[in-house]
Amino acid sequence: MIKKTGSANWKGGLKDGDGTVSTQTGVLKEANYGFNSRFEGGTNTNPEELIAAAHASCFSMAFSMILGQHDLTPENVDTKATVHLEEVDGGFAITKIHLDMTASVPGADQSTFDEAANTAKENCPISKALGGVKAITLDAKMV
Repeated sequence: MIKKTGSANWKGGLKDGDGTVSTQTGVLKEANYGFNSRFEGGTNTNPEELIAAAHASCFSMAFSMILGQHDLTPENVDTKATVHLEEVDGGFAITKIHLDMTASVPGADQSTFDEAANTAKENCPISKALGGVKAITLDAKMV
């Protein structure tokens, strides 16, 4: 079993407080996050963009793995995940995540490309962890 950790510290109230977030590897070390970056366009990080980055990277790796099962290797995979945070039933919820991927895969036909992309969307570990999200959508373009 593989275990990875992340940690967060928060000080103060919701709107006037601030926090830091760190990852086990130290790639993020006490990165600032707070209300402004989450709801008002501030410049620090926030939980939703961290989820977006995790989902985009997980999807890209899964797509590459699935292509490998077809003896294909992508030259490049660019994925952007857009997390939709909406007020629902008096609280906030992630209601949708849209994956927008463009990839160059020498030797791939459109059918294999599309099948690999959809399989990755459904089966990457982050997609599975986010199973409660009402919609995870995908636009995949082969270049």
